[in-house]
Amino acid sequence: MDSFELNKVAGAVLGTLLLAIGSGFVAELIYSPKPAGNAGYALPEPQPEAAGGGAAAAAVKAEPLPVRLASASVEKGTGAAKKCAACHSFEKGGPNKVGPHLWGVVDRQRAHESGFEYSAALKEKGGTWTYDELDHFLTNPKTYVPGTKMAFAGIQAPQERADVIAYLRSLADTPAPLPAVEKAASADDKPAVEKAPEEKPAQ
Repeated sequence: MDSFELNKVAGAVLGTLLLAIGSGFVAELIYSPKPAGNAGYALPEPQPEAAGGGAAAAAVKAEPLPVRLASASVEKGTGAAKKCAACHSFEKGGPNKVGPHLWGVVDRQRAHESGFEYSAALKEKGGTWTYDELDHFLTNPKTYVPGTKMAFAGIQAPQERADVIAYLRSLADTPAPLPAVEKAASADDKPAVEKAPEEKPAQ
């Protein structure tokens, strides 16, 4: 191949490169990109809950346990306690199942029912199953007694817990007395303040 042919090839390659570069330059002049702007719409930010909201507010609004027990329904508690029948028996002399039998559980010493192996956490807790203890435990067993073997999420509704406790109270030959309901002292109940006798001017 002579020098003339080589010059033709080199010229063709150079012309192609110049065409490609020139085309890109011309395209940028004709089509200038525009900014996309704000597409769509802004999502609202989650609002923080007010202090004392949620479960804490529900706990504050709950009536004291003695008040709830005074109006509790054994019949409703019987129905609510059916969810516990898979793990507990309720009849007198009933067997221990996954959990201990619940006949006479109110005021019974905790973790001392013969024939059942309690968790170490419940044994260490000690004490007796008072109304107040049952109310706290049934709210959330794993929170109230960390390490318990009881796999139950708990009963969040305060009145439903009172109904269940009222039913558990009935499981006894002699049900334990209900806690007294303390009445708030009203203005009429407050003792009257005695007025000091008026001093008479000296004669």
